[in-house]
Amino acid sequence: MWGSSFALYKRIWFSNAVGSILQPFLYLLGMGIGVGSLIDDRTGADRLLDGTTYLAFLAPALIATTAMMTCAGEAMWPLMDGFTWTQGFRATTATSLRPVDLVAGVALWLATRTVIASGAVALVLVIFDDTRSWWLIPAVGFAVLTGLAYAVPLAAWTSTRQDEASFPAILRFGIVPMFLFAGAFYPVDQLPAWLRPVAYVTPLYHGVELCRDAVLDRLDVPSVTIHLAVLMAFIVTGWIVARRTFTTRLYR
Repeated sequence: MWGSSFALYKRIWFSNAVGSILQPFLYLLGMGIGVGSLIDDRTGADRLLDGTTYLAFLAPALIATTAMMTCAGEAMWPLMDGFTWTQGFRATTATSLRPVDLVAGVALWLATRTVIASGAVALVLVIFDDTRSWWLIPAVGFAVLTGLAYAVPLAAWTSTRQDEASFPAILRFGIVPMFLFAGAFYPVDQLPAWLRPVAYVTPLYHGVELCRDAVLDRLDVPSVTIHLAVLMAFIVTGWIVARRTFTTRLYR
């Protein structure tokens, strides 16, 4: 299952790799340095950002947000193609592969795509003095868990749909708000008090905190344990549901 996805990816890898590097580079130039210079000049900015520059605050978060965006997209339309348009998954289960094997293959491929996409962001971060660190390597690992925390539950959802009608709503009212309000661009404690608990329960918040603390070398066991536990809860729950929904969809 992983091999078939990789075979298709080899046809587009160059353009995908260039985009994965160029997009975060331009984003950091515009937001991290451009907007960041305005923020850093503001009195009290270093206190709000825990003593870092805005570039150092924003850049590690992009590793996690890239993972979320990559996995969310891959877990919707491409999976829907396998269930409906090309019926590729039904053809696959006509072999010795079971639906549960498809779930494992999909998860493994999405993890691979996250390594590629988030790894490209990490390469860009090596350019900047504020984020050049060996801790970028574990940050990519945290990003993989963040991506899977979205991908596996979304894969379970996709396997229950007959068409893609719900996907734009998921992006518009789920993925994009999390991108904006889960702590990637500013500390969550700057949000209204009633909105903070919503941010705290999103996988992206925990992924952002892990990636940021890793790159800035301020990881500690209690916070890492909590963040990883939340991400694993989403992954394991999604995995259990996906195994059942894939089986129901492909064996009915």
